[in-house]
Amino acid sequence: MEEFEDDALLAIKDSRSIGEYCWTCTPSTIKYCIEKYDLPSCTYLDADIYFYSNPAVLIEEMGDDSVLITEHKYTPECDFSDISGKYCVQFMTFKNDINGNTVLNWWREACIDWCYARHEDGKFGDQKYLDDWTERFHGVHVLVHPGGGVAPWNIQSYDLASKNFDLIFYHFQNFDFLENNRVSMGPCKIGEENIQRLYVPYIKHLQDISQQLKKIDNINDYNGIVKKRSFHWKDGLRYIKRKLTGTYNVYSLKKLIG
Repeated sequence: MEEFEDDALLAIKDSRSIGEYCWTCTPSTIKYCIEKYDLPSCTYLDADIYFYSNPAVLIEEMGDDSVLITEHKYTPECDFSDISGKYCVQFMTFKNDINGNTVLNWWREACIDWCYARHEDGKFGDQKYLDDWTERFHGVHVLVHPGGGVAPWNIQSYDLASKNFDLIFYHFQNFDFLENNRVSMGPCKIGEENIQRLYVPYIKHLQDISQQLKKIDNINDYNGIVKKRSFHWKDGLRYIKRKLTGTYNVYSLKKLIG
């Protein structure tokens, strides 16, 4: 951190929560990697993304453009675009060229100036800043490939069993291990077939990794058990309604994987 954090970041660090500061650091992290290692490009990934195919096809789609962003592609029942924005900070590529650095430097300065977990003046965290990039900057490409950016908020519109569909990655947002051997999959309706196809193998893989880690460190819990499921205000009344009616997609691990 002493090597990464510069004066601009340190000046605002104490004014933000840990989560807000992490969001603030997103463009700075990309910029640091490009400059530190003289990279021709750098791709940012959210930690809860899981790959099923080689993502090179997504980056190659950029062609001569300098920045790659992905849309949320919300389905009507899970549409939070007014709050969370049209695009998702989940899989983003920046080339180390004039256009790429122009966008990256602008984003970094914007996040240092304002990056909070609230909706204010058309902003939300580090994400709503992306909404006008295709008009504000040159060389910004919006991903077209349908297999990149599949997530709980748009899975309802996909047929993963289709032979014409190549899933590149799935974004397991809102997935949590809970107490009493339960898991939460968030507020959006996933569908039993998708749960079996996506979530069950994902859970098993995470548990396998957890067992390997316990052989090295038997004290810390790397699954990150959530003792009390929190609800962010941005989730809206639909989330609360589903929680109150017991439809927040909470499942027993025993029933899911035996």
